[in-house]
Amino acid sequence: MMLFKGRTVAAFMLLTMALSVLVTLTLTDRWMPLGGPARAVTSAASGKEGLTAKEKDKLDAVMDLIESKYYQPIDREKVVDGAIGGMIGALGDPYSVYMEKDVAKQFSETIEGSFSGIGASVTLQGGKVSVESAIKASPAERAGLLPGDVLLSVNGEKLEGLTLNDAVSKIRGPKGTKVTLLVQRSGVSKPFQLVIVRDDVDYETVYSHLRSDGIGVIEIRQFSLNTGDRFAEELEQLEKKGMKGLVIDVRNNPGGVLPVVVSVAQPFVPAGKPIVQVEDRSGHREETLSKGTGKPYPVAVLINKGSASASEVLAGALREEAHAVLVGETSFGKGTVQVSYDKTLGDGSLIKMTIAKWLTPLGNWVHEKGLKPDVEVVPPDYYTVTKISKTKTLARDSIGDDVRSLQIMLAGLGYKVDRKDGYFSAETEESVKAFQKQAGLPVTGKADKATDEKLERALIGKIRDEKNDVQLNKAVEVLQAKLAQRG
Repeated sequence: MMLFKGRTVAAFMLLTMALSVLVTLTLTDRWMPLGGPARAVTSAASGKEGLTAKEKDKLDAVMDLIESKYYQPIDREKVVDGAIGGMIGALGDPYSVYMEKDVAKQFSETIEGSFSGIGASVTLQGGKVSVESAIKASPAERAGLLPGDVLLSVNGEKLEGLTLNDAVSKIRGPKGTKVTLLVQRSGVSKPFQLVIVRDDVDYETVYSHLRSDGIGVIEIRQFSLNTGDRFAEELEQLEKKGMKGLVIDVRNNPGGVLPVVVSVAQPFVPAGKPIVQVEDRSGHREETLSKGTGKPYPVAVLINKGSASASEVLAGALREEAHAVLVGETSFGKGTVQVSYDKTLGDGSLIKMTIAKWLTPLGNWVHEKGLKPDVEVVPPDYYTVTKISKTKTLARDSIGDDVRSLQIMLAGLGYKVDRKDGYFSAETEESVKAFQKQAGLPVTGKADKATDEKLERALIGKIRDEKNDVQLNKAVEVLQAKLAQRG
């Protein structure tokens, strides 16, 4: 999304539900784009101002019918909210939503950077609730939710057919409470359950460190309102330490505020060069030009399929105008701009509406296509393996997705497996025994709950170890090659 404030590998790692706005290039009516008011065509320019008399009469007639004929007393506020939601829903745009007062309050809390829930951004795709990304170190990430996962139900209640607001309200909840999600994942034959304990999600959005080889790494988890300042601080510290090259990691970064991503990109893009273009429905394009100086060291940007919107603005700008190399996987593909109108309705409710599309400096529109990396690096299969359900002990000749996950995890930890197709073979049994012996567990060859939990913890440890991060290692390798070329 593009909009926010506060702090913030995709395998086994928590979901606060922040609507799809977490992955939209969003602005609020307090933070308008490009230093001035949005240039979307107004109602006056299109020849209409609000509802015509005939349209008002029609709506009044429906309300009169409901109040006078409906067989039960009604809640007028709920009916009006439903009408507004229907108008926005008729646009057919998953990034345009109406938020009632309570939902709008939750959204504002999310913008402020601290809220309770499971920590994932979602959208509606074909009427289904789809995960766009799980916030790093959130309950959703720890539980193993991945971009593209479809949420079928929450605590036994089906989500299909609900509005995004209604679905989100069922998933969010107080810290310490549990939510059971039924998840459908591409490549997995059957839906599986995840039980997640909701928690406070507090965004620290920027993390950095300098490697022993002189390559700096700055991870941006989301473009919140304070991210620009935090990025500038970390960049300055790395440069003072003599950084030779920089990796900017925006993997699984769902987006944030447009002016913030502009401020992050600006130091790398020479003055006068465009960082982003915004095009309204009339086709008018407005460029945001850099006031930066460029940097003398090489830069690589890490992206994956969870990198959306503001992350894609940054990656596109740095590739096209700062000679950065994109490493990783094709990004999400979110190329529209939203404005959140939180004062227009006057009662605490909010409308977030798509008002334009954004394009890269060279005029490329990434919407539903994403940015392709210059150097493609697909992570190992154990990064995206489904967690074992632990509902039963897995033993020789067992068959199913849990066995397949077991085999992928064992292989990921270096144990020999002869197959990853979900059949518990003799060699799988021997590998389980070898792991159990190494982990100090009873050596049975059967994967019980204790074995599964230790196996998952061991794999998480491997994933979190930077030396095993194949995408980051490739980005460092690319930078080292550039430095060698410079002599």
